[in-house]
Amino acid sequence: MTTLPPDPSGLIRLRSELIAEGLTDNQIKRLVRAEVLHRVRYGAYVRHQLWTEADSSDRHRLLSRAVLRGAHETTALTHISSLVERKIPLWGVDLDVVHTTRAKPRSAGRRSQDWIPHRGVLDDSQVEELNGVRISRAARSAMEVTTIAGVEASLVAVNGLLRAKAMKLPEFAEQVKQCQYWPSSLTSDLVLRLADPRLESVGEDRFSFLAYMQGLPKPTPQVEVFDEFGLLFARVDFAWPELEVFLEFDGKVKYERFRKEGETLDEYLMREKRREERICQLTGWVCIRITWADLSSPERLAGRIRTMLASRRSRAS
Repeated sequence: MTTLPPDPSGLIRLRSELIAEGLTDNQIKRLVRAEVLHRVRYGAYVRHQLWTEADSSDRHRLLSRAVLRGAHETTALTHISSLVERKIPLWGVDLDVVHTTRAKPRSAGRRSQDWIPHRGVLDDSQVEELNGVRISRAARSAMEVTTIAGVEASLVAVNGLLRAKAMKLPEFAEQVKQCQYWPSSLTSDLVLRLADPRLESVGEDRFSFLAYMQGLPKPTPQVEVFDEFGLLFARVDFAWPELEVFLEFDGKVKYERFRKEGETLDEYLMREKRREERICQLTGWVCIRITWADLSSPERLAGRIRTMLASRRSRAS
């Protein structure tokens, strides 16, 4: 996996630059066929190895630089592209298309397969510079995403900005209020109501949305569990304390975050099992474990959780 520099603009080579160095169009084509160069978009190239080793987010950043090389100097990365530049984890959005907005444009420009230049007023107060490029400020970016993505994908983006402390919830709320008459902004209010900075991963964002859509009782995120001495022992991802049920989301992010140095996956899973057993002993609660794959069958997962909650409710009565 290749790590890009903070500003990868210098990695983009334009056709005009290659021609100025003495290459011909036929030679450039041969270099592409030989997998020495990769064509990022028309007239813009990077080293082939760099492209193949880059992940989807870094490929988007390279594509963004290629777009900006041919755009007006007041053009800023906005919408999804602004969030990618901030390294906000995203889900359910197309990273093969760059989104930009030009400050006080006479015209937005022509849309292409890999570039959507949005119409709208973007003044200096709504723009900041990051990694050598202009991007829309966080709250504005959050609002922009809600106009082009679904509620679930928008919620992941907004919570990601909140987790990164790029914005605060009141700032997003103010942006939603100011932009309430924007086209395609009908989902913004719902995203605002569902946004929660306590959620710690994309998986937790998606489960929270699933619980809302499936009509499950709203779980409390990040519930603290204390031991016999009153010391904090653990935090569980979600809980229904009144029903004595907690839920843990198993995913790659959690494994990477909490795995100890030198610890194998099997060792980590065994330690997690002991942690779960200890939480159950301390609280008397039962655990529901879910994985990323469970989220692809929301009705089935909701039914499983609903059955557990109903069982605990009847037991308590």
